[in-house]
Amino acid sequence: MSFLCGWVGLPLRGPEIDPEASRRVKVTELQLTPSELHFQPEQELVLQISNASLGLRFRRQLLYWFFYDGGYINASAEGVSIRTALQLSRDATGRIKVSNVSCQASVSRMHAAFGGTFKKVYEFLSTFITSGMRFLLNQQICPVLYHAGMVLLNSLLDTVPVRSSVDELVGIDYSLLKDPVASDSNLDMEFRGAFFPLAEGNWSLLNRAVEPQLQEAERMVYVAFSEFFFDSAMESYFRAGALQLSLVGDKVPHDLDMLLRATYFGSIVLLSPAVIDSPLKLELRVLAPPRCTIKPSGTTVSVTASVTIALVPPDLPEVQLSSMIMDARLSAKMALRGKALRTQLDLRRFRIYSNQSALESLALIPLQAPLKTMLQIGVMPMLNERMWRGVQIPLPEGMNFVREVVTNHVGFLTIGADLHFAKGLREVIEKNRPANTRDPLASSAPPPSTAAA
Repeated sequence: MSFLCGWVGLPLRGPEIDPEASRRVKVTELQLTPSELHFQPEQELVLQISNASLGLRFRRQLLYWFFYDGGYINASAEGVSIRTALQLSRDATGRIKVSNVSCQASVSRMHAAFGGTFKKVYEFLSTFITSGMRFLLNQQICPVLYHAGMVLLNSLLDTVPVRSSVDELVGIDYSLLKDPVASDSNLDMEFRGAFFPLAEGNWSLLNRAVEPQLQEAERMVYVAFSEFFFDSAMESYFRAGALQLSLVGDKVPHDLDMLLRATYFGSIVLLSPAVIDSPLKLELRVLAPPRCTIKPSGTTVSVTASVTIALVPPDLPEVQLSSMIMDARLSAKMALRGKALRTQLDLRRFRIYSNQSALESLALIPLQAPLKTMLQIGVMPMLNERMWRGVQIPLPEGMNFVREVVTNHVGFLTIGADLHFAKGLREVIEKNRPANTRDPLASSAPPPSTAAA
């Protein structure tokens, strides 16, 4: 927090005042021990400071013909009381904003110590000077706080991602659905939390998931993710054509290649000699968007895919040997690191069957174990490598989650965490400060009635 204070002189003619001297105001001491930050229904965050103290030091410098006055003033303000309320809302883009700042501020007592050329004169007039300084300080506290809320804090909130890309295929929308709602102990914000294919920017998925209910209170922040959040991600990747995998030739594990050729030996020997020794192709294609189920016992993902086995002779059409259906169930373990929500998948259940006949399904039983092993060794590591990169949770720049704890419920999971500033708040604000807003009194100021003299 910074205050702008100056020294005003009224010479009769031709003075020369160092323009920088009146701006060299340094806050030497700030005691805000009796302070409180709390929520106030319906949409306000209130900062209450009582009986605080403030120490200031600034230089004075005045040259009038041959008359020179230079020195310093050490001032202290006591009994500083400030009550400022930030009204929070949702802007047109769905980002949280400070829409208004109300303020009441007063300084009870002011003391000053003078040094320099005419120290004794200033000490003689100290009662009048400190009264004027107290009046000026009273008038400047609220404009400074208004600037801090409407300009500086909003510049920090501008760093919260609202709609951004996850990768080259899919984006995520974290826009607020309504204005934040404050109660006596909580600030509730409802985010959309939905993925979408980048090629279909306006696409949306109907939300049939249960609405999360937050009851915990051991951590500073709780974020709830319903099944809709994960279903929209899998639906988006499905629509983007990413849920398919093709292994050809050397990409097929050698043992599996031999087993598949032995299994379909009867079909292969009936082919022409030019095709028999062709590379083998194994193709997996998800048939419908996977679905997520969240229970207190854990989180699972159900997948149904087709598995096609074929020979791909060079410069000739491929020859299909078999086509089957695969049902798989994956367990998913969620973790939050910094700002990234990460997922670890594990293959729990696997079943293949023929969509042609029950007899062919019996013939596929010997392939059950080898295909499951191939998925665990060849496919799951690739999936987990991508999933472990995580999805960014919307937080301002320089702020991370710490002491994370994940809890499963029926239809949703919650992640509780405390907030940690990985960067200094001043550093982040200075980096993102809008142009031409260095002087808080030069920017938009609140109505005079908000500052209590």
